[in-house]
Amino acid sequence: MKIGIPREIKPQEGRVALLPAACEALVRGGHTVVVEQGAGVLSGYTDAQYTAAGATIAGDAAATYGEAELIIKVKEPVESDLALLREDHTLFSFLHLAPAPELTARLQSIGLTAIGFETVATASGDLPLLAPMSDIAGRIATQVGTHLLHRPQGGKGILLGGLPGTRRGRVLVIGAGHAGGNAAAMAAAIGADVTVFDVRRERLADMRQAGANITTLYPYPDSIAKKVAHADLLIAAALRPGSLSPHIVTRDMVETMQPGSVIVDISVDQGGCVETTRPRTYEQPTYVELDIVHFCVTNMPGAVPHTASQALSAALLPYVERLARPDWREDRPLQQAINVQGGEVVHPALKEALD
Repeated sequence: MKIGIPREIKPQEGRVALLPAACEALVRGGHTVVVEQGAGVLSGYTDAQYTAAGATIAGDAAATYGEAELIIKVKEPVESDLALLREDHTLFSFLHLAPAPELTARLQSIGLTAIGFETVATASGDLPLLAPMSDIAGRIATQVGTHLLHRPQGGKGILLGGLPGTRRGRVLVIGAGHAGGNAAAMAAAIGADVTVFDVRRERLADMRQAGANITTLYPYPDSIAKKVAHADLLIAAALRPGSLSPHIVTRDMVETMQPGSVIVDISVDQGGCVETTRPRTYEQPTYVELDIVHFCVTNMPGAVPHTASQALSAALLPYVERLARPDWREDRPLQQAINVQGGEVVHPALKEALD
């Protein structure tokens, strides 16, 4: 199998899908790996390291796509990628197509097979390729939210952990999966007063064990509304795999927050679960609406590409090795993760969202 790894071109996106060591494993397995020049530089990996691993360095994106059958990249394709994709390509990347009908239509028109990292699921429902990036996004959400609460960044001037004689900052986390769980644990570790909402009792129990200053609650709308009104930092992390995120926090709820409070919507890739969420990049990461500072960057782990690439590559390699086999469609997690194939939308949750 000829495998291509293009350089990511989304603004401030420094991740690379596979490290040199992962490419070496693929080459040992008899595959050809073509890496676009400079693809790993922002993650700390040089072209020389890829060459030493047995990969071929392509001079540009056209050469990378032109030689490859299987394209492995991090983020969804943008216009310059789409111009190079072919009907005989298999694309394996984060796609997040539910809020992107135009991109979905383009992939359909190309006729290729597109498999989303975020829709690869195990028999137990775990999302092994999304999980490591969610872990990172959750931690970044708390770090960024803590900073944005500082007055020079437009925040209300709250130190989340508080001090003797002061109140603790109030953090509200919606969703206790990998992203929300990491966000809550970090906020609790610095001393904030943390409330977590989730529908799963086992996740609420896990969150209680993560810190004595974490309160866990079932997400009744009235309960969420009351907590939103008093939150200094709201972190939204609810997910429906392959589909649109549910709008859990309404615009009316956001209006009740105190000016200078902060919202970080990790679920923005799937449309966001806060009604005032709008997608942003790291070039313009924040905006203010209803006097609330919003951070809704669609590639949050891209800020730490060295760490994120290590985590993603380790999770990806076993699935890439399976995809490179002729019988990969017999692998249930991969087969069920196909979003678009032969001009048709085939993933059930995606079809429902687009309809």
